Amino acid sequence: MVALDQATKIWAVHALADQPPVRVLGDFLMFTLVYNRGGAMGTSLGSPMYYLVVALIILPFIIYYIIHHRHEAPLSWSLSFIAGGAIGNVIDRIRLGQVVDFIDVDFFDINLFGYQLRRWWTFNIADAAIFCAMIFLVIYLLWYKPRSAAHGQNADEEPPAQTDS
Repeated sequence: MVALDQATKIWAVHALADQPPVRVLGDFLMFTLVYNRGGAMGTSLGSPMYYLVVALIILPFIIYYIIHHRHEAPLSWSLSFIAGGAIGNVIDRIRLGQVVDFIDVDFFDINLFGYQLRRWWTFNIADAAIFCAMIFLVIYLLWYKPRSAAHGQNADEEPPAQTDS
């Protein structure tokens, strides 16, 4: 994951620097080089150092949960994608002071309570991995985990043994 993210970012910097957007699927999918000093989806909650420090604080917890839940594949895989994506963006923040984004997709316009979004945020492979893993993780935790608990057992426990009486 980290290697793919970094390789595509290196490609983007070399191929897209000082170039107009490259149309892949018309205006729907383009490659546009953008340097992001803030956070995901254009957030700007603090300085670039803020995002680096927060990621470095959160990563050990994610790694702990990956190790702790290593036998629970859906959970450990999704957490691994989140960690891999975070590491890819941390590398950019340490190396460049900002994150390289280049995947430019336009789904639909948003007009919600005065907030308008005409074109979606430009992102990278790390961001896509984090986003997809988060969606999967939410679905997994909402629909898979509670069902196991509703049957009177924790998903990590073995079902009780049946005895012949």
